[in-house]
Amino acid sequence: MTGDAHVSGQEPEISIDTSVAHPARVWDYWLGGKDHYPSDVEVGDQLEETIPEVVLWARADREFLGRVVRHVITEAGVRQFLDIGTGIPTRDNTHQVAQRLAPESRVVYVDNDPVVLAHARALLASSPEGATDFVDANLHDPDTILAEAARTLDFSRPVLVTLLGILEFSVTDEAYTIVNRILEPFPSGTHLAIACPSNHTNTEAMDEVARKWNDSGATPIVMRSAEGLKRFFEHLELLEPGLVPLPKWRPDPGTLYADRDMDFYCAVGRKP
Repeated sequence: MTGDAHVSGQEPEISIDTSVAHPARVWDYWLGGKDHYPSDVEVGDQLEETIPEVVLWARADREFLGRVVRHVITEAGVRQFLDIGTGIPTRDNTHQVAQRLAPESRVVYVDNDPVVLAHARALLASSPEGATDFVDANLHDPDTILAEAARTLDFSRPVLVTLLGILEFSVTDEAYTIVNRILEPFPSGTHLAIACPSNHTNTEAMDEVARKWNDSGATPIVMRSAEGLKRFFEHLELLEPGLVPLPKWRPDPGTLYADRDMDFYCAVGRKP
């Protein structure tokens, strides 16, 4: 590791239940990774039978992350990143995208999946000018997230908060309170990026995806409508083009699937 990098808190004892699917491991399976188990493959295949495009979600989500990070660096001057629901490390993680453009960028990753935690140190290879940190915390404990993030981030400066593929696991309206609490201490110019599956256009099939996932015994999910997703931005300025399928948020010339819709939506907002 280089730069200022560490895992916040005590080194935990990691226990992995391989009998039940985990979101990060299913995502890893769809991305063609190696850090998954038969239970993850089984659920991943079941969901693909219902919505064949689910495998594309993971790839489109990773590209969306890159486009958002590049946007806030080049257009808004943001140099701080709070990545909540990090997932298993893969190509073009947040710190890699950010520090290629701005080596001084500071990144805090947050996750509490034991498989992600086992790989946490792969996320800490910071540039010498910047810093990375990993916080073992649950989305439903925003005060702990903020307290630990303060070790690395300067709360007087804007930050990009990313919540990609995680808010569907917060199944009640408490999700809106949590997001507002996370954004509260940060100043004007702070950005929020979310990405979530939605039953907005393909209601019956997406509700079936949720049922199959929940029946697997994995962490329950909820499908929100477009209006339900827009509500996360009620105190923010929603950037153009608003809430859209993943590949349609400011696509680059090389963006995959830019000509197709998906039942996985995304948006970016700015704190006024």
